[in-house]
Amino acid sequence: MTSPSPQPSAQPSALPPEFHDIAKRVNNWGRWGSDDEIGTLNLITDEVVRAATGEVRTGHRVPLALPLKEDGVQSGLIPGRINPFHTMVQINQEIFGPGTVACNDDAVTMGLQSATHWDALTHVSHSGRFYNGRPASTVTAHRGAEFSGIATMRHVVSRGVLLDVAAAKGLDRLPADHAVTPEDLDEAEEFAGTKVRSGDIVLVRTGQVQVYLAGDKHGYGYPSPGLSVRTPEWFHARDVAAVANDTLTFEIFPPEIENLWLPVHALDLVEMGMPQGQNWLLEELSTACAQEGRYAFLLSAMPEPFVGATGTPVAPIAVL
Repeated sequence: MTSPSPQPSAQPSALPPEFHDIAKRVNNWGRWGSDDEIGTLNLITDEVVRAATGEVRTGHRVPLALPLKEDGVQSGLIPGRINPFHTMVQINQEIFGPGTVACNDDAVTMGLQSATHWDALTHVSHSGRFYNGRPASTVTAHRGAEFSGIATMRHVVSRGVLLDVAAAKGLDRLPADHAVTPEDLDEAEEFAGTKVRSGDIVLVRTGQVQVYLAGDKHGYGYPSPGLSVRTPEWFHARDVAAVANDTLTFEIFPPEIENLWLPVHALDLVEMGMPQGQNWLLEELSTACAQEGRYAFLLSAMPEPFVGATGTPVAPIAVL
């Protein structure tokens, strides 16, 4: 017997009424059952994946991950999110005795969301709740995320669609104060010549990663273009499975509504149960899509299954 669908929290909230109005319209709690932990990834069905393989025509593979390195995108803007620190723990060590095979091993310390990554549904909470009504207290210091951790995202392979918002406007990069709106997404969809459909993974290009690639990691993170608080309704209406972009903060930063910090995170992850990704390298993909005249492809973006984690590095590949 299925337990009753979870209900929104009655806990008092400092978030404005306009946020809660959008939250009601995009809420997916209980849609896939009260025990569901993966949200919109349920939309990636076998049929969706079979159809996605039909987008492969040339076999051209485009990597979408930034290099993991000590001088990475993190500048200290986000506390505790450190760039990868790489250490050699074995160097040509003959662990089985002299003259035997010698080994080299490495270790790394890093923030799991320090470079190209996925956010798990437990990356943020609001009003004391995560997706599907789970209490925020289910993330603890010792166990991490008890529910909806990144390890539950087991099958992130689907049709990808690049919505090249910058190129659709004839720009190389959006201005730092540009909030990407539903109208911008419509324009980019028309520019792409394809329709976003149920189960797709949408990649939104702003061109902002160019700032980091040019050596200005502080300018990359703040100020930054990003998704508007109005965009979750656009993704919800199309049953998008996941969204990623080429910025540090994902949404417009500083926020478009004064003192309303990370509302898009809360709407996507908590209300909709839709994973989101940041720091994706979309420049080569933009060029490849323009050259081939098509913006849909097979996308493999499997997360590293860290148990209890609320995010993870990812090395996505688009196959055209």
